[in-house]
This record gives sequence, structure tokens and C-alpha cells, in this order.
Amino acid sequence: MNKSLLAAIIIIAFIGLGYLFARYWGDRMPKQVRPYFERGPMAAFFVGVSSGFPYAMIGATLVSRLSQDGINIETVTTFSLALLMYNLKWAWSWIVDGIRIPILGRLGQRVSWLIVAGLLVMAAVANLGFQDPKASIMATAIAAILVGIAGATYDIVIDAYRIELLEPSQLGVGAGMTQYGWRIGSSLASALALVLAARIGWGGAYLACSLFALPAIITGLVVGEPKRHRPPTERKGVAQTWAAVIGPFLEFFKRSGAWLILLFILVHKIGDTLANLVLRAMLNAQHYTNDEIAIWDVGVGFWAFLAGIFIGGAFYAKLGLKRSVMISLVLMGVSNASFALLALYGHTNLGLAATMTFENVASGIGGVALVAYFSALTDLRFTAVQYALISAAASIVGRLLTGTTAGSIVAAVGYANFYWMTTAIALPGVLIFWWMIRIGLVDSSIGSAGKSGEGDARSDAPASG
Repeated sequence: MNKSLLAAIIIIAFIGLGYLFARYWGDRMPKQVRPYFERGPMAAFFVGVSSGFPYAMIGATLVSRLSQDGINIETVTTFSLALLMYNLKWAWSWIVDGIRIPILGRLGQRVSWLIVAGLLVMAAVANLGFQDPKASIMATAIAAILVGIAGATYDIVIDAYRIELLEPSQLGVGAGMTQYGWRIGSSLASALALVLAARIGWGGAYLACSLFALPAIITGLVVGEPKRHRPPTERKGVAQTWAAVIGPFLEFFKRSGAWLILLFILVHKIGDTLANLVLRAMLNAQHYTNDEIAIWDVGVGFWAFLAGIFIGGAFYAKLGLKRSVMISLVLMGVSNASFALLALYGHTNLGLAATMTFENVASGIGGVALVAYFSALTDLRFTAVQYALISAAASIVGRLLTGTTAGSIVAAVGYANFYWMTTAIALPGVLIFWWMIRIGLVDSSIGSAGKSGEGDARSDAPASG
């Protein structure tokens, strides 16, 4: 209990120092990095920390735990279906957008939901930690699904809060800060879980990691309700409620080229999703220890991702949204080939470090451009629902394949051939986006979140603040 209280105090102090720095010293920073320390992007960073950690708890960390418990590869990869809750979040996103929470609702729609969803995530993560996969694989699966539901709900609120807080000119910077926060939250939680599990067991490890839900809650209380938030409309009767549920979807699909945009969203990340969700199983098969994974995968990958985000921000500022996305799609596809080479070589810390460096630099560059584009696609009247649909669709195909067939494919063809396959699968996304640029669909698809306010996401060199 004392250790948990100390960890909570450290998190609160860290957030407080971050806001004090942004407020009193942010304008003294070099011009190139000053936009990152504005109020909106700083808030995007802290909510990103809380957004990233639940994913890690039922993603790579759970894969490591199950593999070490002797669970076979087919069952391990099936557990990735818990991540499908993130892909189904659009189904209940209208609840987060429109239902006012009693008493807490006085703090604002977004802030009140940050508090409730954050507490749910903390409880769900702690519950998963105290399950025993060897005793009951079904109970562990249910607990993982509950983390997925709670984490997906938290994501709905966090994404809407971030988009409504940022101006169009801040979408690139805000996307970068969100990715910084997401990777810090997921990486630190993943590394902490591995290190603590070897010393105090998985139950204590997951309980400690549940505290990563606090940054978003504290950010909401400190920064307050976004000014661009559209208050929920009053719903009287079944017809009005149904209209409120389907309205955001109808608005999106009435846009010219909406189905091509959705196709791009669906296929662009299949290879990347397949590659990353099977990675930990491959590392365990190659007999990497927890400490080696924590250092060379999580540690090196963490810093490489931060570097990639910085490079992505520079690309976005100089090249604009369209060219930044195209470059990132190519790099992310090629990075899967590095996993194939690692699989062929076998256990090598240097090779793992090189692979994770390239992969995470590419992902960092892509994270800035793609998150900025997907955020700009939303209509401010339906922020939560539309971004939930977009972000859910972005990885659903890859997760379905991972959870249902990836383990069998790996068992049949081996890890190297599996990763060569994921490299080839990345090509359709590149070609579709190239065609969208040629016909002008990327610019015409931008919603009010990308053009209402200061700046315009459609510019070839968008302002950064």
C-alpha cells in the first residue's frame, strides 16, 4: 500500500511539474520545439500516457506472461481477441458522447467520463493481474476482455478530449505529443510489469501498473473541459435517441469517397498489427529473458520511437499531411522485413536492438501523420463517435487475423516466412493512399476538426502553433 501511494504521489508530482514547466518556461524554449509545450499539446501528452498502458497489459505483456506459463502459441495469439474491444468501441461511443454522469457531470462531459473510465480501467487491470492462467484460462480470458472494454472506453473519452482541445494548427504537434505519451505509458507499464513480475509476481505487477490511469484523470481536472466540445443534445424518445446514435455515421458516409477512405483505414495497418502482436511470442521462442526483452525491445524501442516522433513532426511541418503519411506507410511496410531477418538469425541482442530501432522510428513517423489525418477527418459535432469508428477500423482486420489465424500460420510456416508475408501485406495501403492523393480525396475528406479554428490541416506546410 505504501509503495502504491508513493507511486501515485510521483505520478501527480510529474504531471504538476510538466504543467508548471509549460506555463512558465515553455515560451523560453527554442522556436522549433515551443509548440510542443503549449497547453493543448501538453494535455495530449498526459492523456496519451493513460491511453497506452491498458493496451500493453492485454497485448505484449499478457503474451509474455502466457508464454512463460507454458500456454501454447495458438492459445496465446487467441488472447489478442481481447484487443478487439478497441475495434468495437464505436458501438457504445455514443453513450460517452451523450449520457451525462450524475453529480460528476458538473465538471463537464469529457472530464466526468475521464474520471469514471479511468477508475474502471484501474479495477479491471488489477483484476487481470490476480488471475491464474494455469488454474483457469477462461477466467483469465474474461478478465482480459474486461480490461479491453474498460480501456476502449477510456480511449473514446481521451481521443475526443484531445481532438476538441487542439486547434487545427496543433493537430500535427498534438498527434506527436499523444504518441509520445502513448508510448511512454505502454512502454513503462510493459517494462515495469516484466521487472516486477520476476520479483513480486504478476498480481503485484499489474496492481502497480494500474496507477498509469491517473495522468488522464488529473489532466482533465487541471485543464478542464475543452472549449470546442459540443454539449450533448437532449434526447426525448426512441426516435431521437436512434437519430443521435446513427447521425455521426450517416454524416461520415455521406461524404464523397467515404468508402474508399474506410477501405484505406481498414487495410493500411494489417501488416504492422500482425507483426507486432506476434513479436513477443517469437522472442520467447528464441529464449530471450525478461530483462533482455525489457532492455532491447522495450528500452531501445522506446527511445527509437521518441526519435521517430520528432522526425515525423519535422516531416509534417515541412512536407504537410499527404506526403508525411505516404512516407510513413512505406517505412512501416519495409520495417516488417527487419523482423523476418531477426527471425532468420536467431537470438542476438544487437540484432534485436537494430530491428526495434528501425521499427519504432518508422512507427513514430507514421504515428504523427496518421493520427493527425484521422483526427482531422472528424466532425466536431460527433468527435467521440467518428474517431472511435476511425481508430477502431484502423487495426480490426489485423487483430482478427492475429487472433484467429496468425498462430496457426506461424506454426505452419515459421516466423521468418510469416514476417515476409506481413511485409507484402503492407503494399495495398500504400497504393490506395497514393490514389487518394491523385484524385484529391485526402483534402476533400477533412472534417471540421481539421479546418475549424486556427490553421488548416489541408495545407502542404501546416502551421505548428
